[in-house]
Amino acid sequence: MSEEEIKYRPISVRELLTEMQTVIQLILDLAYSAVLFHDHDLAEEVTELEERMDTLRVLLLMNTAIAIRDADDAEAMVGIMQMASVADRISDAAGDIARIVLLEIGIDPYIVEAFKKVKERLVRTRILPGSVLAKKTLGELELESNIGVNVMVVRRGKELVINPGGKTALQEGDILIARGSDVGASELDKLAKGELKTIPRPAVEWENDLT
Repeated sequence: MSEEEIKYRPISVRELLTEMQTVIQLILDLAYSAVLFHDHDLAEEVTELEERMDTLRVLLLMNTAIAIRDADDAEAMVGIMQMASVADRISDAAGDIARIVLLEIGIDPYIVEAFKKVKERLVRTRILPGSVLAKKTLGELELESNIGVNVMVVRRGKELVINPGGKTALQEGDILIARGSDVGASELDKLAKGELKTIPRPAVEWENDLT
C-alpha cells in the first residue's frame, strides 16, 4: 500500500500505539506458525498485517505531526516515533519469515516435527456462502466451549476486529484467525467453508461419585 492512499484520520496516539502493539504480537505468532506448520494461509495473513502496520505507522506520523507545536512537543514525540520505527522493523522481519513459506524455502524437518507436538495452533479461514457461521454472533456460536477455538481476529476487507467479543456478528467473506487444538482448528475451517453443517457439541461425561 502506498502512503498516498492513506488519508488522515484523527486518532489518538495512545490508540494507534495500542493497536500497533497488538498487531505485532499477532503477526509474530502468525509468522512462526506459518513456518512451523507450512501454512500458506497464515503466511498470506502476515502480508496483510504488514500492510496494516504500514497504515498505522503513516497515521501515527500524520497525527504526531499535527500535534507538534513547538520544540518541547517535538522532543516529546521522539520516543513515540522510535517505538513506531521498531514496530515497523519487527513487522518487516515477520514478513520475511512468512515468505519462507510462500517461496517454498522450508526449514529443517526435525524442527517442524518437534513443533507439531504443540497442543495449540493458529488457523486462518474465510467464511464462504452457505456457512453456518454467517449471520451469527460469536456469542451465539460459542466456538470456544463447543470446539475449543478462540477467535482472535475478524478481518472484513481492510477492517480488523481484534479480540472480538460475543456481540461480534460474522458475515460471508469474513476472515477468521483463531487459536485452538488441531481438531478444533480443522472443525472451524470446515464450518467456515460449509463442509460441516452443524457445530459439534462437546461430549459430556457424567461421573458417579457413589461410594
